[in-house]
Amino acid sequence: QVQLVESGGGLVQAGGSLRLSCIASGDIASIKAMAWGRQVPGKERELVAAIIHSGHTNYASAVKGRFTISKDNAKNTWDLQMNNLEPEDTAVYYCAADVAGPPVTRKWGQGTQVTVSS
Repeated sequence: QVQLVESGGGLVQAGGSLRLSCIASGDIASIKAMAWGRQVPGKERELVAAIIHSGHTNYASAVKGRFTISKDNAKNTWDLQMNNLEPEDTAVYYCAADVAGPPVTRKWGQGTQVTVSS
């Protein structure tokens, strides 16, 4: 079992920055990839950034160039640095871990609210 806990959400003005952190516990060795997603009411949850153990990253087009995902293997954490935030970035942000199976399953944290005011 893997447990995920996010921190770092809050209220920020447009153009500002926030840093989200996720800490994992439990069966850390089973984690194959780490990610951040977000969800707004009435819409499906979407992945915005992902990172694998090699350090390779991938970003949704809406956040590329503004968000940066990073990890600290020693601390079992991964962060999402969000710069130049826009009101459209307002959402509940969730950290995620792809956990080995079979099958590979995606575990989500409880979420943290990010609100960007215009």
